Amino acid sequence: MSLWRGGEKGRYETYKVPLRENQTVLDVVTFVQRHLDPTLSYRFACRVGMCGSCAMTVNGRPRWTCRTHVSRVATRGQLEIGPLENLPVIKDLTTDMRPFFEKWQQAKGAFVPSQTRGDEIERIRPDSPARIAADAAIECINCAICYAACDTVRWNSDYLGPAALNRAWTLVNDVRDGATSERLQAVAASGGCHACHSHQSCQELCPQQLNPTASIAGLKRRTMWAYLKGEI
Repeated sequence: MSLWRGGEKGRYETYKVPLRENQTVLDVVTFVQRHLDPTLSYRFACRVGMCGSCAMTVNGRPRWTCRTHVSRVATRGQLEIGPLENLPVIKDLTTDMRPFFEKWQQAKGAFVPSQTRGDEIERIRPDSPARIAADAAIECINCAICYAACDTVRWNSDYLGPAALNRAWTLVNDVRDGATSERLQAVAASGGCHACHSHQSCQELCPQQLNPTASIAGLKRRTMWAYLKGEI
């Protein structure tokens, strides 16, 4: 097994780890840190596929390591485990997530209430088209796998990325939100939704089985209509 060690200009180092039944990739990384090299840096929290913090590149593909079994991804008993791509490497398997979350902010990914506490709570029908569109994209947990898998992010450092745009789409379809115009203007700017090349790597690799490409396509349509109507 090979693990990335060091920073941006690090290298892969080889370790021998015992093979165990139902072993996950996170189990393997943890074994190295606990028994072979305590200086190894990596992230994890829940270990059950809820937080997304253990995402790494495994044999060339970004994955949640806590839900990835070695038996499913090892090639002739070999594993190559590295940090997520398209993000700065802090040390070993730990990346700097700031660019990812800063782009979330640029896409206006925060809910902006249109009412106050004194207003009556608005009832939203679960079968309304807007609610259905939001529900289809709302389960993102910010693991950044789609961001690491995205070729457009790799080529264009200004691109907001699938997760941030997917979040913007959920808010555009939330009738309670009061910042639709500002959000559409943000995602229509350079590096926004129109920079997406629709390669669908985000949809293929999303552990939550979301489809950010479809959300981005929705934003392309909404921003076009907003432009034609003079709203942005």
